[in-house]
Order: sequence, then structure tokens, then C-alpha cells
Amino acid sequence: MNKTVSRLTIRDLALMGAMTCLLIVSVHALAPLPNVEPVTLLVILFTLFWGKRVAYILTAYLLLEGCFYGFGLWWVMYAYLWPLLALLTFLCRRQKSVWFWSLLSGAYGLFFGALCSIPYFLIGGPSMAFTWWVAGIPYDLVHCLSNGILCMVLFRPLNHVLNRLKA
Repeated sequence: MNKTVSRLTIRDLALMGAMTCLLIVSVHALAPLPNVEPVTLLVILFTLFWGKRVAYILTAYLLLEGCFYGFGLWWVMYAYLWPLLALLTFLCRRQKSVWFWSLLSGAYGLFFGALCSIPYFLIGGPSMAFTWWVAGIPYDLVHCLSNGILCMVLFRPLNHVLNRLKA
């Protein structure tokens, strides 16, 4: 067995479960507001906290979301969108600036619809994907703005809480 791979402790599992619940509850709490979601911010923070282990949280989150809302095409999109954000965050993990994370969060919201159009490209070709993406641009703008603001306001306090959990 590779000794560099650390094992998950019961404390780790409990924290990951709590963080998965936080993702689910926060989505449901803000569901009445179109394209206002804290998942982007939380995925960034959880990736900075857990590194590659964030995959456990994302897997649990995706399975629970599928159970709540059904496993439709939107779920397939989420199955690659949230891990992609975790990967981008992991690659940029040395960044400390709240401005950087807010810009990444906002940009991710802005391009969310374009990234969601990939299955439509595969189903109906470029015109279907483009039409679907363009129709959602107003929502992507709201998503961009709300992600940026949420990250700017909540990144530091939530990061502080997570860092205290490490101690």
C-alpha cells in the first residue's frame, strides 16, 4: 500500500458529510432565486480545504441532487461542471486573493451556460448548442454577478471557519 496516501478518519468523514449537507441545504434555501447559488463558492472553498478529496463531497452531492430532482440531462451537466470547477480551483490553489476567487467564481457563472450546452452539441449539433446557450445568456449574467458578489462577501469568513476546522 502506498504510504503517501492518507486515510480518511471518522472526523474527515463527518466533516465531508456536513459539507455535503451544506451544499444541499444552501441550494434548496436559494432555489427561489434564479441562478443565485452558493455551490460555486463552496466548491472552491472545499477544494482549497480538501484538495483532491473534494471528489468525495462532489460525488455525494451529485448523487443526492439526482435523488432529489431526478437524473436528467441537467444532472449529466452537473457531473462534469462541478468537478471541472474543482479542477480549476485545484490548479490555482496557491492563489490567496479574494479578488481572484471572486473573478473566477463570476467567470464560471458567466460561462456556465456555454459549458452546459455541450450535451446539446452532441445531441443536436452546433446550432442547437448555440441556440440553447444564447437563450440562457440573461441567466448567465445573473449567475456571474451573484457568484462574484457571494464570493467577495463570504469567501474570507467561510475560509476562516474552514481553517479553524483544520486546527
